[in-house]
Amino acid sequence: MAVDLRVRAVDAREQMDAADADPRMLARTYARFAAVNAVVSDPRGLYRRLVRPRARGGAFGGALRVLDIGCGGGDLALALARRLRRDGHPAQVTGIDIDPRAVEWSTRADPEGLVQWRCTSSADLVDAGEQYDIVLSNHVLHHLTESGLHALLAESRRLVRTGGVAEHSDIARSRTAYALFAAATWPVAGTVLAGSYIRADGLTSIRRSYTRAELAARVPPGWRVEKRMPARVLLRWEAPHGAP
Repeated sequence: MAVDLRVRAVDAREQMDAADADPRMLARTYARFAAVNAVVSDPRGLYRRLVRPRARGGAFGGALRVLDIGCGGGDLALALARRLRRDGHPAQVTGIDIDPRAVEWSTRADPEGLVQWRCTSSADLVDAGEQYDIVLSNHVLHHLTESGLHALLAESRRLVRTGGVAEHSDIARSRTAYALFAAATWPVAGTVLAGSYIRADGLTSIRRSYTRAELAARVPPGWRVEKRMPARVLLRWEAPHGAP
């Protein structure tokens, strides 16, 4: 049966998000996120492009504070923390998720304690008066309703301190993205991805994702919407220097 990608499949649900998700399959899914995201999300490029330039030269007058919202298996936050340590840049990286299973997994995957893992929401951090130099998310936008999207963007702006940046990256829904992911994961569905939710949930994620045009029509003024390859979309907002 052909998949209709003309509109967001807002009623589709990812299996790993279910309260009764199989713990063994969930663990295998978290364990494989780093390999999958290394291909589709380019954490190395993110570090070179966004994080490292802001860490150099003490631009923010102390340790760089980085927040990863909806950290999932923690692979992005941990990869950034390791690269910052490798390059000798003082930093505090925090990964948050409202799912305690994700936070528990991330904590176990980080025996060195390079990242501060917290089971909390961005709204809670706003209420606590927290602020960061860089606020990130990866593969979070497609989980959100339109009101949830606006809430995340508003909270991100309040969490970014003067001169900082918020950047949210996700899949861009398209027939090409769906076909490429289906083709790339099919040969390893019974081996590398066996016993995980990666393939099924990845296809669902694409169906739920926004296109660039959809996001551009929804974001408030000040947010820049960028299309990136392969099949990626990026929302970015920079806090002006000297802003209150």
